[in-house]
Amino acid sequence: MLPGKPIWKPLVQKAVTGRAGNFRLTKGTPSWPVDIKNPGLYLHVPFCENLCPYCPYNRIAYDESLFGLYVEAVKKEIDLYAPHLSGLKYSSLYIGGGTPTVNWRGLLAILAHLSQRFGSVSDICIELHPASMGDDCLAALRDNGITMLSIGVESTSDAILTRMGRRHSGREALNAILRAVAMGFKAVNVDLMFALPGQTLPDWQADLQAVVDSGIDQLSTYPLFSFPYSDLGKRQGIREVKRPRHRTVRAMLETTDEWCESKGLHRCAVWSWLRPSKGKFSSITRHHYIGLGPSAASMTGRYFSVNTFDVKAYIGCLPEARPIALVLPVDRRLEMAYWLYWRIYELKVDDRDFQSVFGADSSVREQFGTLLAPLRAIGMLKKSNGGYEVTRSGAYWIHRLQNEYSLSYINHLWGACRKEPWPSEVRL
Repeated sequence: MLPGKPIWKPLVQKAVTGRAGNFRLTKGTPSWPVDIKNPGLYLHVPFCENLCPYCPYNRIAYDESLFGLYVEAVKKEIDLYAPHLSGLKYSSLYIGGGTPTVNWRGLLAILAHLSQRFGSVSDICIELHPASMGDDCLAALRDNGITMLSIGVESTSDAILTRMGRRHSGREALNAILRAVAMGFKAVNVDLMFALPGQTLPDWQADLQAVVDSGIDQLSTYPLFSFPYSDLGKRQGIREVKRPRHRTVRAMLETTDEWCESKGLHRCAVWSWLRPSKGKFSSITRHHYIGLGPSAASMTGRYFSVNTFDVKAYIGCLPEARPIALVLPVDRRLEMAYWLYWRIYELKVDDRDFQSVFGADSSVREQFGTLLAPLRAIGMLKKSNGGYEVTRSGAYWIHRLQNEYSLSYINHLWGACRKEPWPSEVRL
């Protein structure tokens, strides 16, 4: 925890967003998206064969009949949006979960309907579980327009995987990577988790070597955060987000950076490394995006909204009503802050990108110069062609600062939405 949190936290929030107080999400239905630029799409598939105890995301045990109803409900939600999104070009579709391929034939039925109503999407990215990606599944995904994969390996150590409650072995995970790479997708990303209980630095180095040497295009890494509402958090009886020791996180990140650079992968985000010739796999770092499915969020510039987390409530309200549970109106300053958050996460703040979204009459320096100047003075940022870049030393500390806000927001918002289908209000 950073010192003096009650004093500095609202001050920094005020400097970035223009607001020092809590953000308030309430019941309501936002207007349909207008004037959104190059939006992304997100599809949430909340079903899993096995519910990992540490997972903070919205997921339920797979049920075939309920999954069939979910597929038809997503199609109805697509139909509601389609008349209001005509003529748009989509930068990407990101499919997360859950385990999106727990029933891959049903997933492909959703994608076929989406393509029919929304048109083509530049890149389609999907999360995969090593135990739910057979060769027939991979071939079907490739042949139906999926371009990028992200495989949730988490660890190659059987002992660690068992402690985490994962249902695959290290050998199965490495075999899944090799099969995916051989299929010829545009990019294959692997997720690894670090700072896990009982995990040593040599354990982490063994994971890095095994995964990077398997021929992947991108590596994404995440420390273990325990959220109070997760199964693990409930067992631990925690009231606030539990984070690993910062010294452990920093040491493992530095090891990752050194190893990846030696293997030709360069840092493309706080937690990710990429081969320069490959396309980058990422989730909701798009500035504007439309979310589909239970718990999916949407950011349209004017509103941030979140669908109900409850699968049955989601199914039950469609097609008569949109399945949106909570709405936050977004003013121009808050939209700029949202843009800045994700650009810093991706380590590059480009003025041309800023002006393409907000107009040529403004600039990053004009809007955030007083905030960014001190970061530049202490070496966390440096000037680059047309903007700023986050330095290697700055990446850890800036994102640690971001986590002081984002982890708290996730905990309050997702925790409340898991308790009831239609919360009356959530304050962040």
